[in-house]
Amino acid sequence: MFVTIIVFVAILALLIFVHEAGHFLTARRNGITCHEFGFGFPPRLIGVYRPAGTKKWKTIVGNKEYDGEKTLYSLNLIPLGGFVRIKGEDGKDKDPDSFAVQPLWVRFKVLIAGVVMNFVLAWILISIGLVIGVPEIVSQQPSAGTVIAGPRILVNTVEESSPAKMMGIKLGDVITEICGPTTGCVHVTTTDELIRQINTHRGVEVEIHGIRGKESLTYSGELRAKDSDKGGLGISMGETVVVKYPWYSALWYGLLKTLSLIVAILFAFGALIWGLISGSGVSGDVAGPVGIAQMTGQMRNLGIAPLLQFAALLSINLGIINALPIPALDGGRILFLLIEKIKGRPVNQKVEGYIHGISFMILIILMLLITARDILKFF
Repeated sequence: MFVTIIVFVAILALLIFVHEAGHFLTARRNGITCHEFGFGFPPRLIGVYRPAGTKKWKTIVGNKEYDGEKTLYSLNLIPLGGFVRIKGEDGKDKDPDSFAVQPLWVRFKVLIAGVVMNFVLAWILISIGLVIGVPEIVSQQPSAGTVIAGPRILVNTVEESSPAKMMGIKLGDVITEICGPTTGCVHVTTTDELIRQINTHRGVEVEIHGIRGKESLTYSGELRAKDSDKGGLGISMGETVVVKYPWYSALWYGLLKTLSLIVAILFAFGALIWGLISGSGVSGDVAGPVGIAQMTGQMRNLGIAPLLQFAALLSINLGIINALPIPALDGGRILFLLIEKIKGRPVNQKVEGYIHGISFMILIILMLLITARDILKFF
């Protein structure tokens, strides 16, 4: 559990840090002063900066206030990502190197850069996973990859209150053998073979051999009887092979997979928003930090490549969430830029500040409610 928490914190820190780095690099590239770029969240432990006209670096220890013209690079106590303090982001500073006085197009680039960086990070992580080797559905295997393992049967979902659930079978497990009292142990590599063996042993105690990551496991339990209208084991599955790509193919297929995931997640967010509007509520599949940490543990058990793919999925989700036109998020700030463009003048800074503050509180409350629901699932 401790290792899972460390991995979860490391992934979260990477995603947020890369997001903030997008804002920072774009702001600097467009001549906007950034007072501080920090790894982790305050309080500050230590920071370094190089004053103008010198090659020597100076150090600031502790949470001392700093608003210099040269960026302070800081290490902070809470290792959950990063932040950037951009001059004039509150709209008060009107100096030439301030965010507030930049053309609308420049401000848009700075705001959207974090989202773009999350998508780029996802592309990189997926590409690395393809180089290492990832499971792919047999019928969808691209010709550019080299099969290094398989075919094998991968568990895609496990029904609640099913024999598989009670046996301890989990998402991502690979089933290799099923052993019955009359047939002995039968090696299975296709879904048809496994279904045939399950139907042969309906209502009978069986032993199933499988693999989770690099660990070999044995499950045992009684399958559902033949008169049940549900499957004997209670899983959905697919035939997969592990495919490894050369780096140049991995970059291309990684880009295609990243784009397809962006589209799929956009549709999922659309369905979620429609559910809220129509009154059907939030799906049970929506998870907060606790649920994501639990899924991180499951992916870690499957190996480094699935964990990288999962981190890429989280990065895309973070990018899309920040792009939503909700005040307090990057998309909400972009929305105010659009209003400014239509009106021909900026929105009153106090009004915008109040709207962002109220929206932020609502988002925090929603996150707490989702987290509480995740915790209740353990009881």
